[in-house]
Amino acid sequence: MDFWREIGRYSGCMARKAPARVAKASASVASTRDDRAGGAVAAVNGAGRAGSAVPIGSAAWHRRVRSAHASEIAEDYTEAVADLIASHGEARVVDVARALGVTHVTVTRTVARLQRDGWLTAERYRSIFLTPRGATLAAKAKRRHDAVVRFLLALGVDRATAHADAEGIEHHVSPKTLRAIERFVAGRE
Repeated sequence: MDFWREIGRYSGCMARKAPARVAKASASVASTRDDRAGGAVAAVNGAGRAGSAVPIGSAAWHRRVRSAHASEIAEDYTEAVADLIASHGEARVVDVARALGVTHVTVTRTVARLQRDGWLTAERYRSIFLTPRGATLAAKAKRRHDAVVRFLLALGVDRATAHADAEGIEHHVSPKTLRAIERFVAGRE
């Protein structure tokens, strides 16, 4: 059965046709197409109604993609800090840099921004901690990551590839699609 049709079956989604002008979406977004809807509609996580379908290439679609990209850094950093605290008891700049494959300068600058935005707390030469808001974001990111990994494993993808691919997919999964993935995986476990 077609991948998207299988997902649609678990999410209760019905395919719908999009206007012909939308069907001419560029090849650069082909990988994000929702084949159930004739390749012209996508559900992208981000601004707007959660999980709602919007025409690919429309202004609303681009806003949702940009919003998802903007939240990726906060999600990755809070998830990494939570994982480090759980495994090592603390999250130091050098540990976060190693975990994310970036320099300590990048971590320092990003932590300062995330601290300003209320996701993390940190003092110079001290560990990094999650605020309650950051802990909530980290838990949501971890839940999405784990669901996508389990889904990819259920499809027969090897563990290393599933974890690598989940890092990109997890940030763009709408709540509706995430629920469908969770139902799909639960039905196979």
